[in-house]
Amino acid sequence: MDFLQETGILTRQSGVSTGTKWQAGEGADIASHSPVDGKLIATVTGASAAEYEYLVKTAEAAFRKWREVPAPRRGEIVRQIGDALREKKQALGRLVSYEMGKSLQEGLGEVQEMIDICEFAVGLSRQLYGLTMHSERPQHRMYEQWHPLGIVGIISAFNFPVAVWSWNAALAWVCGDVCIWKPSEKTPLSAVACQRIVAEVFERNDVPEGVSCLLSGGREAGMWMSADGRVPLVSATGSSRMGQSVAATVAGRFGRSLLELGGNNAVIISKDADLDMALIGTVFGAAGTAGQRCTTTRRLIVHKDVYERFREKLVKAYGQLRIGNPLDEQYHVGPLIDKAAVETYLQAITACREQGGRFIVEGGVLEGAGFESGCYVKPCIAEVRPDFPIVQTETFAPILYIMPFSTIDEAIEIQNNVPQGLSSAIMTLNLREAEQFLSCAGSDCGIANVNIGTSGAEIGGAFGGEKETGGGRESGSDAWKAYMRRQTSTINYGKKLPLAQGIKFDI
Repeated sequence: MDFLQETGILTRQSGVSTGTKWQAGEGADIASHSPVDGKLIATVTGASAAEYEYLVKTAEAAFRKWREVPAPRRGEIVRQIGDALREKKQALGRLVSYEMGKSLQEGLGEVQEMIDICEFAVGLSRQLYGLTMHSERPQHRMYEQWHPLGIVGIISAFNFPVAVWSWNAALAWVCGDVCIWKPSEKTPLSAVACQRIVAEVFERNDVPEGVSCLLSGGREAGMWMSADGRVPLVSATGSSRMGQSVAATVAGRFGRSLLELGGNNAVIISKDADLDMALIGTVFGAAGTAGQRCTTTRRLIVHKDVYERFREKLVKAYGQLRIGNPLDEQYHVGPLIDKAAVETYLQAITACREQGGRFIVEGGVLEGAGFESGCYVKPCIAEVRPDFPIVQTETFAPILYIMPFSTIDEAIEIQNNVPQGLSSAIMTLNLREAEQFLSCAGSDCGIANVNIGTSGAEIGGAFGGEKETGGGRESGSDAWKAYMRRQTSTINYGKKLPLAQGIKFDI
């Protein structure tokens, strides 16, 4: 496959790098099988504890140099990374699609997100601003400034194998930080390809080794960073259970964690909704990426007056979904990441039936020609009650739960009554309903949309959620502040030293 050659993927390679330099990878082997066809793509060697120590020491040395580079110059280098990603967009997008299983258009879209965040970071590099405050003391000036933290550890998930890393890395780099990236062991090759692209740009610009480090490995590699006091910030994307472990470990050493965890996202369909528009947002939100987005639509709350009509539209639309090789653009839905995910999908369907759910679109595993990997499943829909335990749980698969409501207050209560709080949406042409949904008494999620679905977010806004989603914010807005430390400074330009609050201390 040409895209493997273009991204430099070898049959066997190291996943441990400080930039242009690659270590042997003396840890466990990580085999990357494509869920598209079940074939082994390549084997990556993970890091040993000794190699991790080498990465950290190299990163520490690099930070002392990188923080002194003017922020606009750091931004210019990140701009060049964006250009390099443009050149490799087709090849990298195909690799992401083949290794992870998402559709080609989504794979290309993920690379475009990387390009977009680089552009955002370039502008940000000239806007790392603080405030100037008036002092209560004469001939004094107060101001705040922001300094880089140091090493930022990034733990990314398989469903967005490159984009979420770039959200963190691009911002961290312009802020003056250095990064150690621990990618998902399910998608190590996409990370290797990104490291090579970045390393070429850094080498051209004489950026020291260690500004971008790659740490391939299993759970233990993430825990090394979480427990390491030399890593002041750990940004982790994954399950809520994983996030609890990371947060507890990092907090135990007074470090910072930035968490992007589970979602159990709902769309409310009002009786005043444009049902055709709502249908598009719902189907893509529920079936896109085979239900493996943290922003996937998992619950559909439909007003009783339009419930039957919308359910009929939804069933008809699901009947038109085409499932198959994600590299072929005629297909809407690709495979789940692996057979373990398929088993979780089947267990959720069984649990739903046992709890009283009724499937109006049946699920199941696809077999036969084109489905040899055993990872292709049918997107399905079940009528449920909102209090079913399975409905309270995030299942990373294309299972949509549908339920009716009578009043907007009831719908919002159902929407909020789950442990997770990432993304939410309401489909309505009723201004009062829309404003209530967006008010402090409305959605309790970090993302709340009107007349668009739950899935998909622009890099200009801060991305993240509340409750068991972790509370972190990445990407746009002022998310950059997570990667820096705030310092308040007071300058006395007078000839006396008055104390604050008028305190007298004569000696």
